[in-house]
Amino acid sequence: MKKQSPLKRIFAIRGMGGALTAFAGLIIIYIAFGIINPAVFSGQNVMNLLRSMSKYLIIGIGQSYVLITGNIDLSIGSVVGMSAMIAATLMTMGVNPVVAILITFVCCMIIGVLNGILVGKWKLPPFIATLGTMFVARGVAYMVNGNRNTDAIASGVGKDAGETFQNVFYYGKTLGVYNTFWIAIIIFIVFFFLLSKTRTGRHIYAIGSNVDAAKLSGVSVVKTTTKTYLVSAFCSFVVGLILCGQAGMGNMEAGNMYEMYAVAAGVIGGISPLGGTGLLLGTLAGASVWQTLENGLNMIGAQVGIQRLVIGIIVVFAVLLDVVVRNGVFKKKPAKN
Repeated sequence: MKKQSPLKRIFAIRGMGGALTAFAGLIIIYIAFGIINPAVFSGQNVMNLLRSMSKYLIIGIGQSYVLITGNIDLSIGSVVGMSAMIAATLMTMGVNPVVAILITFVCCMIIGVLNGILVGKWKLPPFIATLGTMFVARGVAYMVNGNRNTDAIASGVGKDAGETFQNVFYYGKTLGVYNTFWIAIIIFIVFFFLLSKTRTGRHIYAIGSNVDAAKLSGVSVVKTTTKTYLVSAFCSFVVGLILCGQAGMGNMEAGNMYEMYAVAAGVIGGISPLGGTGLLLGTLAGASVWQTLENGLNMIGAQVGIQRLVIGIIVVFAVLLDVVVRNGVFKKKPAKN
């Protein structure tokens, strides 16, 4: 039997084609914007680009886990807002930032468990189930501080503790790069390993490919589905802390539309919304493409409407391409005798 070349083996990995295509598109887009406006290539812009991209990467990871099972999580943006508001409210009340973070973590995980039970155990359509928890989480974000944004977190925990929190999650740097980026990379590495190298990862792909066959193979659909929603809730929790650190306060509208940004990051990078296919490497590429487009269009003075239009077209095209490939349009037809 003839051995495949290393390059062919790489392309044979399901989802690798979408990831590499996204990376190629990223390079083309970045160079194109840089030619139009050389300031795109500046060191400070690159640093800002990496920091902004990190938020999309983190929520994209959470959504990608859910998408691979053939489900979706519409509660992501609201959990982001809930995380930011709970953490900020507690800190303005004088609660130690570490304790505030732990309490916020537990609250976000409750939403993840609820999503997993509703979708995995009670068989609610994921769109409906997570639409409901989306409103629940946003409602909590509004109520936690009496339907108003919080004061500055430093007003409760003090200037030093407030600045430390902000530096850890947003403004601080390590090795010359913003901490937000390092947080995203650590989360990416951990969840990339879990998805690609563990039994849970194999179960996630199995459910997305064929849920009935997965059940017959002994896969616990309820547990595995709940795990993916917990990953999604965790990623939303982290992004909520990042937005809280960025603003230095809690904003009730924090995370608005982030569920859509998360879907875009995954889908642009080759994560199939139909389930069973995709790599987190693609999510990294998709988040980078999204933020590069947003950054580049801003720097050339494009209106917000045009930005949304361009990105929307790219998302639709990515999904359409996935459907076409799955239907075998590009497969060779057997030769007629």
